[in-house]
Amino acid sequence: MILREATPADIPALSELAIASFNAKFAHLYSAENLTAFLEESLSERAITAELANPTRVYRLAESDDGALLGYAKIGLTCGFPDHARGQKVMELKQLYTAPAATGKGIGGALMDWAMAQFAERGADEAQLSVYAHNDGAHRFYRRYGFDKVADITFHVGDHIDPEFLFARML
Repeated sequence: MILREATPADIPALSELAIASFNAKFAHLYSAENLTAFLEESLSERAITAELANPTRVYRLAESDDGALLGYAKIGLTCGFPDHARGQKVMELKQLYTAPAATGKGIGGALMDWAMAQFAERGADEAQLSVYAHNDGAHRFYRRYGFDKVADITFHVGDHIDPEFLFARML
């Protein structure tokens, strides 16, 4: 597995993987209208193009040795949940997605290790992330990295509102 920086040439593959990953885990929760609206707003090529150009976002891709995209992580260099911040320089894990067929193969761990190193290198004193309230596997994964629930929050998919947990860790 190779970890590398994302480039504009990666946008179509990033969008495809993000949509496939989100759909595999969550599509059954939403109406077609809400799902379509969310995917266009958040995971489309247009949305990823804007995020990749944002200087407060940093992407890291995980690829197989033959160049297939296996997953990615996106961090935010600014605090996404300031009302719950405990630190002075809070950063956020915005997304950590793996290809559905690649889940459970260490890709998420490699990307999480990268994200944690980035937080440290960039001087963060707290890291935050949001996670679906009923995603117990993700809760266990993030707790292995020292994160724990600090607040109940919500996540919008179209006009559907999901219960989410804000997980955080002081660094």
